Amino acid sequence: MTERDVVQQHIRQWERERPDLSFGAMATFARLGRLAAVAGPMIAETFSRHELNIGEFDVLAALRRSGEPFVLTPSTLAKAMMLSTAAMTNRLDRLQAAGLVDRRLDPENRRSILVSLTAAGRTTVDAAVVEHVANEESLLAGLTAGQRQTLDDLLATLLASLEGPTRSDRPTL
Repeated sequence: MTERDVVQQHIRQWERERPDLSFGAMATFARLGRLAAVAGPMIAETFSRHELNIGEFDVLAALRRSGEPFVLTPSTLAKAMMLSTAAMTNRLDRLQAAGLVDRRLDPENRRSILVSLTAAGRTTVDAAVVEHVANEESLLAGLTAGQRQTLDDLLATLLASLEGPTRSDRPTL
């Protein structure tokens, strides 16, 4: 029997060694992990051509998606990206040094900072997102439109079940 991928080979070995266990979930998560490991560098390469890393692109993209005037607080950005405030500060420091964002005191709340996308930041993120979308399209070229939609629907359902408001029913290991 030919194996579809290295994950199937590993699962077959586990099934041989531990026939008392079901490895379907392991196969799914192994493939998700391998997909991230294979596609991640290809995505990172796209951003590097714009002198960004993935995290920096995420910040610029969040600001750009927020619409005019492209301003958010650091805590809003950190929460959206599930980052600590310290990690967000590091990203903002690098982006500000590159002239892609500005930080200023909020005139309505002097205890708060506002982060805004600069003209250079907008130019950079707009160029990067065009290339990023094209790159992701090419990465998914091995799937039909229907397969892509099914995959997206299934992943959205899984994420919703894992990120739901209460996960007290989640099994513990």
